[in-house]
Amino acid sequence: MTNVNKIIELIHNPSKDDVILITKAYKFAKKAHSGSKRFTGEPYFTHAFETAKNLTLWGVDSYSIAAGLLHDVLENENIKNEILEKEFGEEILFLVDGVTKLGTLKYRGVKRHVESLRKLFIATSHDVRVLIIKLADRLHNIKTLDGHPEKEKRERIALETLEIFVPLADRLGMGRLKQELEDYAFPYIYPQEYQTVCDFFQQKNIGLSQHIEQFHLALKNKITDSGIKEVKTSYRVKGKYSLYNKLLRYKMDIDKIYDIIAFRVIVSTIEDCYRILGIIHSEWKPLPGRIKDYIAIPKPNGYQSIHSTVFTGSGEIVEIQIRTQQMHKEAEYGIASHLSYKEKYLKHSKTQPIIIKKQLGWIQELLRWQKEVSESGIFLKDLKMDFFKFRVFVFTPKGDVIDLPLDSTPIDFAYTIHSDIGNHIAGAKINRKMVSLKTTLKSGDIVEIITKKTARPTIKWLKYTNSNLARRHINLYLQRQSE
Repeated sequence: MTNVNKIIELIHNPSKDDVILITKAYKFAKKAHSGSKRFTGEPYFTHAFETAKNLTLWGVDSYSIAAGLLHDVLENENIKNEILEKEFGEEILFLVDGVTKLGTLKYRGVKRHVESLRKLFIATSHDVRVLIIKLADRLHNIKTLDGHPEKEKRERIALETLEIFVPLADRLGMGRLKQELEDYAFPYIYPQEYQTVCDFFQQKNIGLSQHIEQFHLALKNKITDSGIKEVKTSYRVKGKYSLYNKLLRYKMDIDKIYDIIAFRVIVSTIEDCYRILGIIHSEWKPLPGRIKDYIAIPKPNGYQSIHSTVFTGSGEIVEIQIRTQQMHKEAEYGIASHLSYKEKYLKHSKTQPIIIKKQLGWIQELLRWQKEVSESGIFLKDLKMDFFKFRVFVFTPKGDVIDLPLDSTPIDFAYTIHSDIGNHIAGAKINRKMVSLKTTLKSGDIVEIITKKTARPTIKWLKYTNSNLARRHINLYLQRQSE
């Protein structure tokens, strides 16, 4: 079996055109990279193949897979754009050229880095597949980073992965990719912390293996007895970097973390999800305040599931996640799960499905934001503070989800809705109760802003905000008033 057949076999029911396109791209890329070597010493084409293989596993369209095979031929092998367009058409040239332009995204000076990010966001706003291909490329690079001879470059690539590509994968709802990128980059940036987490894992796993299997068997038996058909159960171990971040939030107290092992129950329908929840709670007592219904209220990145933390009855506490098969696919692969090779309407932004446009609203927000910020350093700082940090999800009175940085207040909420609302905020209600403007918002809060024409920002407001968006609008208003 040739390598191209290994890719094609991973595609569910490929068409004849899919096979022809991918085979042609495979042969073209292999010939173009002939004689070129990676830093690991292996043939360069291996990287192109593994990038395409990642894309195939994510279930994207054949154009993306072909572009993954070809993604480095323009930059590394000096193939002309005209030749690539003649061989593969305008769409694949657009994708490959978009990824090529992102190849210079490096931590080399703030201005250059921000310009690279701007290119990334613009390319993604035009066609999200450019970013998906870049993420597939980055995944193979970070997996093979140990073979890179330069320590400084290893650390730069790992840092860039953690600070930029991991949050992007999270924003796109690509949970499996997020964890892989985190855990491969983690030891290069924080080697001591990585070892600490490994020690924690070893400590927590003592005596747990038998308990895990026992509870898993009990869970399966209980569900089988219920008569619900087409049920799959499994469990996953929390990623090391994710655990490290959670340990920081709980002052390194591992006994306060209940989702190191999470059991998953995957069913056919939403109705079955709620039936399973009832069955579980009839057998195992849930922890108060630890039931989260992301089916009724999905996360902004599209994630849906029911989470419940229960006492197992043997002194342990575990998390159980309940979702449908489609929800599980979307939790693993996020926006890529909507880029099926069968969907031929994905050409550029005007014809992207509505669900993809909705999930990429934050890209447009970033582009508008960058135009407003003149200094590159400020934009990069704001980006890390507001978009690439822990988030809380709150609601408007109409039920719209608003995504905010952790520890945000009603002032941050108001400015996120509109600068004019922020500039005239006179009061706020959280869950129908009047609160101070400095009240910290928690996920699930319903926030209502009360405005008055006479209300104006004051310098005191700056103490009560945690988003750079709000601070920037307040400072701008105060500056105009002083002028």
